[in-house]
Amino acid sequence: MNEAGLTIVSKRDHRDFDPTPLPDLLIRQILEFGRLAGSARNLQPWRFLVATSLEVRARLAPAVYVPPMIQTAPLVVAIAVDTRFSQLALMDAGRTAQNMMIGAWGEGVVSCPNGVADPAPLQAFGVLSDTEIVPTILAFGFPRVPRDPARRSAERWIAGARRRPLDEVVVSLDDLSTRG
Repeated sequence: MNEAGLTIVSKRDHRDFDPTPLPDLLIRQILEFGRLAGSARNLQPWRFLVATSLEVRARLAPAVYVPPMIQTAPLVVAIAVDTRFSQLALMDAGRTAQNMMIGAWGEGVVSCPNGVADPAPLQAFGVLSDTEIVPTILAFGFPRVPRDPARRSAERWIAGARRRPLDEVVVSLDDLSTRG
């Protein structure tokens, strides 16, 4: 498996961050990873609401299911999407979030998504339009303990993942069509 594959299979969510701020260039790079995600009909229905200050992260924390993660992450990105694009916008939010988290992991930055339990703290900033929602807020930071994806082979990462076996999640339509 190539380096990109190893980055994908070794990525794990982290909820505990080193307090060291991320350099501005690295933050920009993470945001670019998200901006460059594909989107249905290339509508790009997203905006990234970025918080790095402790004060702003504290105001955002009550919006999510796991507030301490938002309070301690040096970088927080709320992904706002325009709901006029229906379910397509939610899928695109997931695509851009995954791009940011995988890209960040490739740069040595850990991350975790957090669901929005209460949109009121986000709405209080006054930046969301009437047609925008925030389906997820991402937390980023350096790991407290350095992580090295290459410490295991891709096969060991895959074997250690707590996921259903591939045979349980794959259905071959080709096999079904040959049954008559």
